[in-house]
Amino acid sequence: MGKFYLTTPIYYVNASPHIGHAYTNIISDCLGRFKRIKGDEVFFLTGTDEHGEKIKKAALADNTDVLDFVNNVSDNFKNLWEKLNISYDCFIRTTDSAHKEAVKQVIIKLNENGDIYKAKYSAFYCMPCESFWTDTQTKDANGKCPLCSREVEKVEEENYFFKLSKYEDWLKQYLKDNPDCVRPKTRYNEVNGFLDNNKLADLCISRPKARVSWGVEFPLDCEYVVYVWFDALLNYLSGIGFGVDQEKVDKWWPADVHLMAKDILRHHAIFWPIMVHALGLAPGKIVFAHGWWKIGDEKISKSLGNIVNPLDVIKEIGVDALRYFLLREIPLGADGNYSSEAIITRINSDLANDVGNLVYRTLNMAEKYFQGDVSCDDCLLPVEFKQSLQALSVRYINLMDDLSFSKALELIFSFIGVMNKYIEDTKPWALHKENNLSRLKVFLCELLEGIRIVSLYLYPFMPQTSEAINKQLGIDLIFSLDNIQWRAKAGFSTKKGKPLFPRIDVS
Repeated sequence: MGKFYLTTPIYYVNASPHIGHAYTNIISDCLGRFKRIKGDEVFFLTGTDEHGEKIKKAALADNTDVLDFVNNVSDNFKNLWEKLNISYDCFIRTTDSAHKEAVKQVIIKLNENGDIYKAKYSAFYCMPCESFWTDTQTKDANGKCPLCSREVEKVEEENYFFKLSKYEDWLKQYLKDNPDCVRPKTRYNEVNGFLDNNKLADLCISRPKARVSWGVEFPLDCEYVVYVWFDALLNYLSGIGFGVDQEKVDKWWPADVHLMAKDILRHHAIFWPIMVHALGLAPGKIVFAHGWWKIGDEKISKSLGNIVNPLDVIKEIGVDALRYFLLREIPLGADGNYSSEAIITRINSDLANDVGNLVYRTLNMAEKYFQGDVSCDDCLLPVEFKQSLQALSVRYINLMDDLSFSKALELIFSFIGVMNKYIEDTKPWALHKENNLSRLKVFLCELLEGIRIVSLYLYPFMPQTSEAINKQLGIDLIFSLDNIQWRAKAGFSTKKGKPLFPRIDVS
């Protein structure tokens, strides 16, 4: 058994979660579930980022005490993860006392290493992005924030800085030596391009309390709080017990995959590895920045006011249908267009017509012909199944390890298509009419065994569906890739239920 430490970003609690947040955690859950059925011990960390002046302003606008505000919004995220069947191991909040203590210990250690200093500076500040920009950077963006194109405020003050520039050469060499540490390749090239065209400036890691009061108190100076991004990134260490449980840190660090959307790539691929390296630790192994979901040409986001509430979508189509659409529609890393029409097409074509129809009519035949009791000792793998099932067994693990979820689903549904064609070609109704019950029983056993295997492969993507399939097959299956082998001796006591995915009428 290997270890696998998986993280999502911690989500900013200035508003409730939307479909973009759901996408990141569904991806992460799929990966975590796959690693578990593969046999790895998994630690899956997610949580909420709860500091910064933007949070305090949101609380004031809501006429709510700031702590009550962050508690309520954090609970909204927890509720969504429960609804989406997200199997996280730890939900961290930056207002947790253990996290705040870890942040303080990190700053003290970096200061002892000579990596922190105090200085006056002038910069342009973007409140929505919680980011500072130089005069040159804002000029290149027509006087706006280079990230979000919104208005910036000129700030002149004294603050504490982390010597990011000291480690620029190290980071460049690290990226060169580890070409897969940032994925997909386009994001790796983006990071290198930024470093080639920009000299790293030291990172401002504090804010005066007179201007930003909601944050972790800066341990070197009680007149300051810690910059929210510096605070937030450290959750990946505090979540595994940094400063409290060294044995746990040693077990899980470095992280195997940091998953996030591409708009926070720079923080994770530049700031974070340098911060960790300065602490004397190895960086996380992979930073994977996925694409955005768009409506038309616009990114779905709170700031644009075009958010999609995943709870509303779940009420309409169900959890696993949403999970399937998000994981199947686009390769991980690409942008995708979100629309009701695209979702309905996937549900009707893939879920209702293919897997839903296969399961329902196979169980219907098992009940009709054998009262649901189907077993045999000579359920050999049909020659019609061999090529498709072999492709699955050979490629599935590599595709999932590579986070090529859409391709893995394509293979699974290719095998489902083979089984549906097998029904049409074999014509079981004719076998029954001819009273060829022995061949009919073997035929149904072959289909039920194929469906059992499909349920294992589908489990990381649609866990509730896999569990429902096995309940209808009348088996108590342990979800493990050790159980994907074809069984010549198989028995099922089927209990047909309602169709897994009813078609959606678009007339």
